[in-house]
Amino acid sequence: MAGICAGQLIVILDGTIVNVALPSIQQSLGFSASGLGWVVNAYLIPFGGLLLLCGRMGDLLGRKRLFITGLGVFTGASLLCGLAESPAMLLAARFLQGTGGAVASSVTLAMVVTMYADPRARAGALGVYSFVQSAGGTLGLLLGGVLTQTAGWHWIFIVNVPIGVAALALAVRVLRAERGTGLGAGLDVPGAALATAALLLAVYTIVGVSGHGWNSVHTLGCGIGAVALLIAFVVRQAKAADPLLPPRMFKGRDVLGALGTHTLMICGMFGFQFLAVLYMRKVLGLSEVQTGLGVVPVSLLIGLMSLLFAPRLIARFGARVVLLVALALIALGLGILGRISVDGTYVTDILPATFPLGVGFGLAMPSLAGLAMSGAAPSDAGLASGMFNTMQQVGSSLGLAILSTLAASRTGTLLADGATQAGALTGGYRLAFQVGTGFVLAAIAVAALVLRTPRPPADRPTPPPTDDPRPLKRDAASA
Repeated sequence: MAGICAGQLIVILDGTIVNVALPSIQQSLGFSASGLGWVVNAYLIPFGGLLLLCGRMGDLLGRKRLFITGLGVFTGASLLCGLAESPAMLLAARFLQGTGGAVASSVTLAMVVTMYADPRARAGALGVYSFVQSAGGTLGLLLGGVLTQTAGWHWIFIVNVPIGVAALALAVRVLRAERGTGLGAGLDVPGAALATAALLLAVYTIVGVSGHGWNSVHTLGCGIGAVALLIAFVVRQAKAADPLLPPRMFKGRDVLGALGTHTLMICGMFGFQFLAVLYMRKVLGLSEVQTGLGVVPVSLLIGLMSLLFAPRLIARFGARVVLLVALALIALGLGILGRISVDGTYVTDILPATFPLGVGFGLAMPSLAGLAMSGAAPSDAGLASGMFNTMQQVGSSLGLAILSTLAASRTGTLLADGATQAGALTGGYRLAFQVGTGFVLAAIAVAALVLRTPRPPADRPTPPPTDDPRPLKRDAASA
């Protein structure tokens, strides 16, 4: 767990640590205003597009091998990013970083699930995994501000190197080797190519919305192309002897319900991570470090709930019940943010939302991860992990594109009507948070109508501990 979580930490951390350093990067390397966005997009496009394929490759070639390879690529690319002296070099290194991050992240959830056969132990492990994911995002905001102000933007990338090297050393030494089922078990190459191309083009389309608009020829053309590739992939899966996404992956309604709920929740929740930061910086006038500290309460609450309470509550009430309560809390937190004011303060406008958001997200992620992996056999765990992470990435990109576009449009309208800059920005952010609340309410509806996970029996015996770290074959098969 330590090796897996250390690797996952730097991958997640890199998704947010760059955001606060973008102005410094632009000034240092001479990025244009339109080109600066590609510092983020060059990472997101390969990361979101390769997760599904890499998850399947982990099942075939061995998850430890994929994890170590991806972590090594990511660590090396981070060093190249830190040494970049031109926009072209930085963008190329960021693309390589996103590729390595996708390879490593695609199998992490599968490795966590297959390491623990006992449901209670697995729930605890998923809590740790969820905490690392949330903590990485918050730590990125805080660390990015501190490093940019004190040491320079280069260090937001170089800081990944020692962590990555330590995680690699630990992973090589302690992770149990897996052979995988082998390429002979079936890799649908045409299906893999179609799925990867569809996801790459879909993420590229979504991240380009802010620059081109929803109704532009670029967005519509790329969107139609992505849908066409996706349809071709579905047709291919119906005919392939060894499909990339076997029908058995979707037999349980819990899996489909969890993936749909997860996507909608992330669409709404991502508004907090980015728009709340913009509100604190541009309206409240907080510094980069103060802004990073402002989101720390959410991370602390997520850690407390996911590590200590989520496993017990899931074992007691079942994942579905815990998830519904968690989503209601997230909706409440976003609803509070939907009432921010131009003359507000952190204590009155942001802090009250941190409690329901932190508690809700800390309970929701372990529940969703367990439900999404519930129908996967050991041989398909990597693919299920890739699916879960893919939907998270698509949800975050889609949510950010929709919410930021709505916020910008509303801000422009208010400015045209004579509002002040701060008032217009606040109106835009307020609308985005309200729409984000709607996404989470839709997630509640999907979870309530689709998920049908029975409550586990309270007197279910727990298997005795064993010194053998490898799960029993019978338990692994049932998992």
